[in-house]
Amino acid sequence: MNPLTPNQTGSSSRRRTKVLILSALAFLIAFSTSLGRPTAAREATPAPVTEAGVLEAAPSTLPCAAVGNAPAPTAAATEAAETPAMAFAIVANESEARYRAQEELAGRGATEAVGSTNAMIGQILFDGAGMPLACSRFDVDLRTLTSDEARRDNYLYNNTLETQQYPLATFVLTEVQGLSAPLDDEQEATFFLIGNLTVHGVTKLVAWEAKATLDGDTLKGSAATTFDMPDFNIEPPVIGPVVSLDETVKLEVDITAGRAA
Repeated sequence: MNPLTPNQTGSSSRRRTKVLILSALAFLIAFSTSLGRPTAAREATPAPVTEAGVLEAAPSTLPCAAVGNAPAPTAAATEAAETPAMAFAIVANESEARYRAQEELAGRGATEAVGSTNAMIGQILFDGAGMPLACSRFDVDLRTLTSDEARRDNYLYNNTLETQQYPLATFVLTEVQGLSAPLDDEQEATFFLIGNLTVHGVTKLVAWEAKATLDGDTLKGSAATTFDMPDFNIEPPVIGPVVSLDETVKLEVDITAGRAA
């Protein structure tokens, strides 16, 4: 083997240096891109939840109907969504959505403000194995919420919830945790519903504690979650006799749904 000349040695050294520099640049670019990407984008699903409430992960991108100000899904995404084997439509007059908030009123002390409505629509979808599917959803008309105090209701409509601009609260299911078998009428199942909740023009990923039974063509269930008003850019109501108000709100839904034709 012929020994390398000085020129050849220098050329080989420069090529090795160039390769090392390009490799280092590629690593740095990949590393900085990973750091700049939100954690929620790297994690397709949230970690197992243990309690209801707003989750730290970003709202999920769903191959189903648009929510709030989110863009409509592409044709390819819609085609990728699983076709439900069963669908149950919410029966509005047998269902109810409620909020609960703790407040202190002048002359009355601590009390609980409760508002409710039956103005709900939605569908609960199941696959062929009887398990709930993503894109199940319900919508609540916030303009119809009523409590025991008309002044409170009017303030919520016009100021706190701004229902003329944001009339609906919408929940779209992305996954179920803690449900290992299909629902039946033998016993009540308890689990967590995970999905996108849109209120006051803001969408957050939330977890609900839920329980449900399925009896033939009738699905019955209830679910509850909590959030802090600032999570959804909601200004706490300040009106008349209200001395103070807890910014934590509890949401509850009781649902009766019948098998859709």
